[in-house]
Amino acid sequence: QVPLMESGGGSVQAGGSLTLACVASADIYSNACLAWFRSVPGREREGVARTNTYDGTRHVVPSMRGRFTISRDDFKKSIYLNLTSLKPEDTGAYYCAAAWQRPCSTFHESEYGFWGQGTQVAVSS
Repeated sequence: QVPLMESGGGSVQAGGSLTLACVASADIYSNACLAWFRSVPGREREGVARTNTYDGTRHVVPSMRGRFTISRDDFKKSIYLNLTSLKPEDTGAYYCAAAWQRPCSTFHESEYGFWGQGTQVAVSS
């Protein structure tokens, strides 16, 4: 089974919304901090949101709060990133990542040993 697989990217106009999904393998879902990162033009890859599936903790980076939310579905072993009020500068590749049995307190990429293939988001003005 593929450890992580994203879906849900697409093209929207500014102000629109998208929901990205990441399905995790059962082991990873139950034992890892799961996070969303993004890679947008002109910036290094950055953390967006993370959730600790064993205690339900959720964190969205302050600059994106109010527009982006993270949620999960334990039955589907999935996490979601709901993107609203999208801006052209949100255009890029969005990745799901897992930090195996880590405390879920950081976006340091060295903590995340599993990565999805990414899903593209394109926001036009």
